[in-house]
Amino acid sequence: MKNFYDSDFKLGILGGGQLGRMLIQEAINLDVHISVLDPSENCPCAELANSFTLGSFHDYETVYNFGRTVDVLTIEIENVNTDALLALQREGKTIYPKPENLVIIKDKGLQKAFYAEHGIASSDFKLITAKSEITEFPIVQKLRTGGYDGRGVQVLKSAEDLDKAFEEPSVLESLVDIEKELSVIIARNPAGEVKTFPIVELEFNPQANLVEFLFAPAVISDEVEKKSFALAQEVVTALDFVGILAVELFLTKDGEVLVNEVAPRTHNSGHHTIESCHTSQFEQHMRAVLDLPLGNTELISPAVMLNLLGEEGFTGAVKYEGIAEVLARKGVTIHLYGKADTKSYRKMGHVTIVSDTLEDAKDVALQIKKELKVKA
Repeated sequence: MKNFYDSDFKLGILGGGQLGRMLIQEAINLDVHISVLDPSENCPCAELANSFTLGSFHDYETVYNFGRTVDVLTIEIENVNTDALLALQREGKTIYPKPENLVIIKDKGLQKAFYAEHGIASSDFKLITAKSEITEFPIVQKLRTGGYDGRGVQVLKSAEDLDKAFEEPSVLESLVDIEKELSVIIARNPAGEVKTFPIVELEFNPQANLVEFLFAPAVISDEVEKKSFALAQEVVTALDFVGILAVELFLTKDGEVLVNEVAPRTHNSGHHTIESCHTSQFEQHMRAVLDLPLGNTELISPAVMLNLLGEEGFTGAVKYEGIAEVLARKGVTIHLYGKADTKSYRKMGHVTIVSDTLEDAKDVALQIKKELKVKA
């Protein structure tokens, strides 16, 4: 593999959304040339990348031809054309995470089967092809592919809910009695070095079914922390994974820890690391895929992250209210994603609040939620 500090080195990213945007911001510090492929000419990365290619990351020829122009290829979205990546890998192209990992992870059915095969604790499941196969309740139905940010998931409490069930191939999961939802961001480089960030707790918006608040560190027992780190290590090792892996976990009311699902990339549950850790998840991903030593993941201070979601009922050119008031607060950093248009519950940015105590950070975050609005 060509060294990243060679003058003609290029790192390619499939996807030009906010994750790629924040990855570019870290790449600037290492003077790494970033090439981006995305289907939208107005994507958050379009004006920041050193070179931008307009095209679909689902199309075989587009991904294959783009991959040939870079030295190392990575992703900011897992739903990409893996056949093209496998062909590039056979030809000697360096791709992290490995295409074989993406084949498994982007299909929630294959992902669940992988956990079962490797004895990794997860909820019971069943694979179906149509909603007529749903006969037991309550159950959680997840589309096998294409779901994101709460989309592609339905909780079906009884047969009366079947009208909102998906007709497409899906995973049916047992409804878990959840005490807390947790996440571990874990990194691994090609040399096998592994580093984990402190575990965080996630609080979801009940309407949109996506993360609204993140609390770092999670308030959990030493035993739960140990179980969570062990599970994350099991997954990253079983996959022989390289890069950043977000391992989302359920803590049940009886103290059991289960893998919910994983994301093979930087993740919403790691955004706070930019301000609150010695190394951000984005820098860590750069280090991992470039085969560099991994950075210090220790927490500098407690933090809360608040996702900035488009207000319900607003669609169109984005307008932000309350930015000046929020920036006047101590320990607050705003990250806007460069999206020109908003819609209900669309992720438009996030705010990180750092403080001496987690409780203080939570109090400020609740105030900011009232003050900072995303409208059209």
